[in-house]
Amino acid sequence: MKKEFDILVIGSGLGGLISALILAKEGLKVCVLEKNNQYGGNLQTFSRDKLIFDTGVHYLGGLSKGQNLHQFFSYLGIMNDLQLRKMDEDGYDKITFGDDEIEYPHAQGYENFVQQLSKYFPDERENLEDYCEEIQSVCNQFPRYNLVGKDKYNEEILHLNTKRFIESLTTNKKLQAVLLGSNFLYAGDSENIPFYVHALTVNSYIQSAYKCVHGGSQISKLLIRKLREHGAEIHKHSEVSEFIFDENNILSGVKTSGGKEYFAKKLISNIEIRSLINLIGEKRLKKSFLNRIMSWEPVPSCFSVYLVLKPRTIPDFNYNVYHFSNEEMVWNAYRYQKKTWPETYMLSSTESKHDPGFAESLTAISYMDFEEVEAWKNTFNTVADEHERGTRYEKFKLEKAEKMIDALEKKFPDLRNSIKTFYTSSPLSYRDYIGSFNGNMYGYSKSSENPLKTMVSPRTKIDNLFLTGQSVNMHGILGCTIGAFNTCAEILGKELVDERLMHIIDKTK
Repeated sequence: MKKEFDILVIGSGLGGLISALILAKEGLKVCVLEKNNQYGGNLQTFSRDKLIFDTGVHYLGGLSKGQNLHQFFSYLGIMNDLQLRKMDEDGYDKITFGDDEIEYPHAQGYENFVQQLSKYFPDERENLEDYCEEIQSVCNQFPRYNLVGKDKYNEEILHLNTKRFIESLTTNKKLQAVLLGSNFLYAGDSENIPFYVHALTVNSYIQSAYKCVHGGSQISKLLIRKLREHGAEIHKHSEVSEFIFDENNILSGVKTSGGKEYFAKKLISNIEIRSLINLIGEKRLKKSFLNRIMSWEPVPSCFSVYLVLKPRTIPDFNYNVYHFSNEEMVWNAYRYQKKTWPETYMLSSTESKHDPGFAESLTAISYMDFEEVEAWKNTFNTVADEHERGTRYEKFKLEKAEKMIDALEKKFPDLRNSIKTFYTSSPLSYRDYIGSFNGNMYGYSKSSENPLKTMVSPRTKIDNLFLTGQSVNMHGILGCTIGAFNTCAEILGKELVDERLMHIIDKTK
């Protein structure tokens, strides 16, 4: 029997699920296809030793009442069911450098942010206030950042460069490094990146910062539950292998690798944009568009070490640590030397369910270029499709894990004696599970010199094909959420989406 829908969504990452739910809430017949065993893209979690580990989402911002992500999630109907733990208000992120024992805090609330850093930089209070003011000003000028309002980008703001702005703000090198210390959230390039990327990324966390109890996959599970309530179909193990064009050359559906066919009036792609191009076929696309996409530089990937701890050995800490071997590393943290890896890392802990106040696990992440795993690029391995990569790969991962533990022991002396066991993931894991090009963490590098180069409209030149997700415009939970609403505004009309969101603003005041 021919399966026909109003909307077919390819890929169940956050952008795809939210797009599907917005449209299903409007009464459209929606179907989501996911190639993997687990839904959610970067929201995926995995279980080891009966503990839950996050692959991508380690904390969320803007979730307090009246803030933007709280309002978006309220509209979607998932806010009240989220299990959250508020992070340390006086330092949800702590930035550290080399042998400097001070942990420089990023605090929640703009006044508190200034207050906490002024303790270490008393002469910089005014500059810190200017920094906070500029961040909020830039965010307020972005379409849909405040749910409704502006619908065009201010191009002048797009060209504002992070490095130039931070250097104009203060000459204090340490403070510059501290303010940029969480740039792992946008792949560690503070020299070339537009300041709006920095602003959009950190503003939410300064407003409020939360961890998802039991992992970020609860977000995708709640979205899927809501989708099913609205009659949507969701299928995993359904990798799209081919686009179907009818006799009039109009995109009408897809075929999966399992041979099933799905047809729809409109399709939304939430998959990696290069994978999408392969499905469409280069002949159907303009050369100029193809060249532009192919010239994009993927941001780096990463290597993660997941440490299962012995009971009651390491106190829990309700913040993230961003560590750099020196202050200069902050500007180009992703450019590392293999010999001295890891020169920077992000570290987070999960509190024990059985021993409150102690950590049950730690997650440490550092940058890794895909070329380090190039030797195994033709291998594939997921839970749904298991293949071994061989002893050389296992040896490579073990060596990297040992180096990471060595680096962590400088912060936690005798850490090794606290480790029960550990697990790792490499750029290949991110590529296979998330579907990102070469395992990149956040899509493609943005540049203040040419900010429009990596911005793509959700509406494509193929009439009934739309785009969403992190390889289109902004990444992150908030970026993908806003992107999904923008995609749906192209389908439903901006006025209707604005009306729905105005209603939620009034309700959540």
